[in-house]
Amino acid sequence: MIRIAGLQKMTLMDYPGKVGAAVFLAGCNFHCGFCHNPEIVEFKPDLPLISEQEFFNFLQARRGLLDGVVISGGEPLIHPELPEFLQKIKALGYAIKLDTNGLNYALLKQILSQNIVDYIAMDIKASLGNYTKVTNTRADFDNILASIKAIMASGIDYEFRTTVMPRFHDAQEMEKIGQMISGARKYYLQNFRNHKTLDPSFKEDNCFTERELENLKQIASQYVKQCEIRN
Repeated sequence: MIRIAGLQKMTLMDYPGKVGAAVFLAGCNFHCGFCHNPEIVEFKPDLPLISEQEFFNFLQARRGLLDGVVISGGEPLIHPELPEFLQKIKALGYAIKLDTNGLNYALLKQILSQNIVDYIAMDIKASLGNYTKVTNTRADFDNILASIKAIMASGIDYEFRTTVMPRFHDAQEMEKIGQMISGARKYYLQNFRNHKTLDPSFKEDNCFTERELENLKQIASQYVKQCEIRN
């Protein structure tokens, strides 16, 4: 049974061009200190969950009112049941946007082959050499590159995005990230916010100024077709 930790019943922001609902799946295979969903990432047994039955009853009732469903987290691809879950949503006629960090390349490849998602947003945490520092995780980060290539070759709509902060991201780092996603259609920079973080020490960190963000955007724009700052 998939662990549903939260449901936003309507969003105009999370699925470009669509009125959607957002479902948040519990748990994550990264432990980024700046994460703004600590209660979902640090899944605990006493965390109240939404049953699949309740979720699908909601979707049935909203048919014709909502266009799509955003699958977010946490990290959705830690759930082996995800393909079946997506197929059930698709059977109700909804478009699906999947948010992922791309670490579970094998499951992502399976989902892409089944043609059950319509939009993918992949978080790029850092250049490959800095992933352990940013995510506090040791893993096969070559999977990140494999996921980037698979998404770009999939033929479906997609975006890459990075939450940027002075602690981790400077001009040199942005060059390296740009090279990782070279040729991508859309890349968004999201400024770090220190009001709610997984690691409390990150609340003392500063955010980038608008001018600093614009400088990072100019660097990234050399490598991708469209780069924007997302507030």
